[in-house]
Amino acid sequence: MKAGFPHMGDVWLPMVAILRGVGVEPVVPPPYSKKTLSLGVRYSPEGVCIPFKLTLGSMIEALDLGADVIIMAAGPGLCRFGYYAKIQERVLQEQGYKFDMVTTELFEGKFIGVSRFIKRLSGGASMATVYSAVRLGLKKIGALDDIERAVHKVRPLEAVQGTATKIFDEARHALDEASNARSVDLVKADFFRRLDAVERNPSADPLKVGVIGEFYVVLEPFSNMDVEIELGKLGVEVHRTTFVSEWTKFSLFLSMLGMTEKGKLHKAAMPYLKRDVGGDGWETVGEVAYHAGHYDGLVHLAPFTCMPEIVAKNIIPSMKEQIPLLTIICDEQMGRAGMLTRLEAFVDLLRRRRDAQRKAGALAHAAAR
Repeated sequence: MKAGFPHMGDVWLPMVAILRGVGVEPVVPPPYSKKTLSLGVRYSPEGVCIPFKLTLGSMIEALDLGADVIIMAAGPGLCRFGYYAKIQERVLQEQGYKFDMVTTELFEGKFIGVSRFIKRLSGGASMATVYSAVRLGLKKIGALDDIERAVHKVRPLEAVQGTATKIFDEARHALDEASNARSVDLVKADFFRRLDAVERNPSADPLKVGVIGEFYVVLEPFSNMDVEIELGKLGVEVHRTTFVSEWTKFSLFLSMLGMTEKGKLHKAAMPYLKRDVGGDGWETVGEVAYHAGHYDGLVHLAPFTCMPEIVAKNIIPSMKEQIPLLTIICDEQMGRAGMLTRLEAFVDLLRRRRDAQRKAGALAHAAAR
């Protein structure tokens, strides 16, 4: 069996570890490119969002590499994501591809449910083998997410632009090659040391900007044109609450104890949203309410036609919490030059606003004396 799956950020890293661990050959499609997006757009229904287009294009590339099984999440919900798999399966079959679409509802049955799904996929691996593979996969993505958080802090401070991003790319490959938990820990420690050793610009004074929005476009750099890297180049320390490791930790384990991944955000959103609007819409509203006093600004990422994010975008202007916010709509029509121009103008606005606040604070302090 050769199992392929579409990309979403670095989710390929735990997927490869899990599949290899249970004796299934993983087929990792190429990183997203214009070709991937072109394939997805060509065969997608009109008006569908960019996560559908990109995942469909990625499936085609996996099938062209010899995959005979495609793994995709599915399930009921208010967001259309849960129904992608059925539509994509039909689209691919109409194009003549022969394969099995294997789907699982997102974290149905928590950790045990996922393990049983992997066992069925493996065709007979023992549960001990499955548990070991899943644990290693989760440990790898947890280590990578920890390294990425450190990268977010180093990028706006580095003396030579691109140093932290290069180190992060190398960390991905090193973790992919790690064969056990001990080696994962060693890789993580090594890359933390390398990031600590990056030469800093002594005059750097980074802004703090939160990146919020729909789960897929926040996690997948190709869909948002590397917005976090570009913010780092502009002297911005990026803060993001959405990570695959956090999502899996709460969804697979802690939710059984009544703990939620973003309980504080949900509570903060309650004055403005009395019911679930699907997807990450309530989280976006909660991020604005909760972080208004913590960050200099927010970048809101939303796929074109995404109803939950459209709802959130229309609620935000009426909220009592005020924070500068830039919404970027992600689709195949988005151009990098235009996006960079908007980012530069937004960061310039934030820097002028912060300088004015500092000046006002200094004058107030002087007057108080």
